[in-house]
Amino acid sequence: MADTTATGTAPGTPLRVGLVGYGLAGSVFHAPLIAATEGLALDTIVTANPQRREQADGEFPGVRLATAPDDLWARAGELDLIVIASPNKTHVPLATAALEAGLPVVVDKPIAGTAAQARELAALADARGLLLSVFQNRRWDNDFLTLRGLLTKGELGDVRRFESRFERWRPQPKGGWRESGDPEEIGGLLYDLGSHVVDQALVLFGPAASVYAESDVRRPGAEADDDTFIAITHQGGVRSHLHVSATTPQLGPRFRVLGSTAGYVKYGLDPQEAALREGERPTAGEDWGVEGEDLWGRIGSGESPLTGGGRPVPTLPGAYPAYYAAVTAALRGTGENPVTALEAAGALDVLEAAGRSAREGVTVRL
Repeated sequence: MADTTATGTAPGTPLRVGLVGYGLAGSVFHAPLIAATEGLALDTIVTANPQRREQADGEFPGVRLATAPDDLWARAGELDLIVIASPNKTHVPLATAALEAGLPVVVDKPIAGTAAQARELAALADARGLLLSVFQNRRWDNDFLTLRGLLTKGELGDVRRFESRFERWRPQPKGGWRESGDPEEIGGLLYDLGSHVVDQALVLFGPAASVYAESDVRRPGAEADDDTFIAITHQGGVRSHLHVSATTPQLGPRFRVLGSTAGYVKYGLDPQEAALREGERPTAGEDWGVEGEDLWGRIGSGESPLTGGGRPVPTLPGAYPAYYAAVTAALRGTGENPVTALEAAGALDVLEAAGRSAREGVTVRL
């Protein structure tokens, strides 16, 4: 009998993926990255929207189309992985159904609305012996990878303050579930962009000891938070100041990191999302995730990077494809889960604390 992988698929045979959802997350991020990953095959896309079905058929001819996730559970024996890229409120029920059908799961962030739900999903996956991973793609942003390298080398000394901004200028709300004020939708920037900046801070500087937050609805007609600030005091003593906003006419630095011997300042967003939105694919060549020298961050002390102070730090290429490559290795039994549900639960602890802090005007201790 031939050896099989952790999924039951013979080595060398691509793992078959069912993708639920073909909106922004599914069409821009997941489908292209899955299709570009060696060892994965995009088998089925689930969407009931006629326009999105037509789009999916044009972009991935030959891929099966389904109108409901139940179609995947009925074919569980023909699939090796389910990717959930549908609206936030569906993440928990769909991940539960997939795991109960015996299928490994990748869930877009946030995995759930509460940390307790995330831990329940983690327990279910463990009980079934199945992979449950969370798509925290910003761990593979170019600036994050560069900063992590600087910290590993000790080039900033002891970090005292980490400032992270994910800001946009969108004065008019777009509407839709992401900006809905209905708590069941799990909308607003706290759980959207906040999921990214909190995850990055915890990866870099460890668990939170306390959380303070300010959260506002600034734009006329907006329902959910569109301008939020989160302050984390980490157990190790580092303070993280995190800003997420859709109401910023002048953008601040993406990162400003202050250490005992030097600081690092970096402007500009990783180029991978913009490239994916334009239809570029990671297989296009060696320039994937590379940014121009004019956007490199600078490291130094006592000098302003805006006037050329400090020395430029070449930004490492962004590497979103590394996430699904790691998922593939984990499914094959040759690597670790790149982002666990318990890690995501730790970030949700912070997001929940931030929500309470903003509502009650208190500092929340964890």
